[in-house]
Amino acid sequence: MSAAAPRFHRLAVSDLRREASDAVSMTFAIPGDLAGDYAFTPGQYLTLRTTLDGEEVRRSYSICSGPDDGEIRIAVKKIDGGAFSNWAAEDLKCGDELDVMTPTGRFGAVPPADSARIHVGFAAGSGITPILSIVKGVLAREPDSRFFLFYGNRTTDNIMFLEALEELKDRFIDRLSIFHVISGEEQDIPILHGRLDGDKVRVLLRSLVPAASVDHLYICGPLGMSEDIETTCRELGIAEERIHVERFVSEFGGKPRPKKVVAPDAPPKAIASLIIDGKRRDVPVAEDEAILDAALRAGVDLPFACKGGMCSTCRAKLVEGEAPMDINYSLEPWELKAGFVLTCQAKPSSERVVVDYDHV
Repeated sequence: MSAAAPRFHRLAVSDLRREASDAVSMTFAIPGDLAGDYAFTPGQYLTLRTTLDGEEVRRSYSICSGPDDGEIRIAVKKIDGGAFSNWAAEDLKCGDELDVMTPTGRFGAVPPADSARIHVGFAAGSGITPILSIVKGVLAREPDSRFFLFYGNRTTDNIMFLEALEELKDRFIDRLSIFHVISGEEQDIPILHGRLDGDKVRVLLRSLVPAASVDHLYICGPLGMSEDIETTCRELGIAEERIHVERFVSEFGGKPRPKKVVAPDAPPKAIASLIIDGKRRDVPVAEDEAILDAALRAGVDLPFACKGGMCSTCRAKLVEGEAPMDINYSLEPWELKAGFVLTCQAKPSSERVVVDYDHV
């Protein structure tokens, strides 16, 4: 299926809200003629672009609003040394404008069902953002389904959306169960004290939600935590197609992998034919160069954000040739089988490759 490639529009911040001691959320004013472009499904994210200290900065943040909230809201959690997150949490004001890419991502893209289902979510820190949107979607679209949410944090002060979560729990008291797992404070219930990792999840599922009853399971948090929990869930017998994972921060700390420096007179190893918005453009690709880097070097405007294999903003379908990826933290098995690649990681091994950004 073809669709327009994601693109940036200049939007104004319309609301800022403190969500935790170290996190803020924000909404954007969407002009009426762009409302359709910013329609989203729970689990998707926005990529923001601005200039800080003379350098272009791009960051992706998951949408935390639900499909019936009437707004598009993201949350930003401050991280040590985070140029964008600290600026957004401390200096950004209502009325300020940012370049905001149209929604992308497929995390938790599970069609609603008429029958009752059991959904389970494991989130840590800011990993709650996409799962909160998914929770709202399930509660609104599946009136007979239940959701069990396990949310890990260091302290109660670090819990994002605490008030919103409590309101949801009170509103859907028979369908939403929330368990806060805190590592830095003693808990009244021992099972809820400690880190949310594979060992903890094994105990939680055996005690509260039998693995055999889980229809869909969502994991979002730091890379190590996500992989540990995913492995545990598979060991407990939850089928791969029922496990949905969104990983935050790569081994490069959320920063792009080092870009290969290409000499101006370097001979091309391959030609990459890029299809975007129905148009085709050929660019030369040097030895050991990623397709995205080659395209940007040639002045082609393509969608991207992290350049670290995490966010999948640069996802495209490889329709001809071979281009193995260095790393992949975001494409699911079905996407790999269908031929999708992360162009920030894909390096041609054949003389010619064709990648289609319009194929979703």
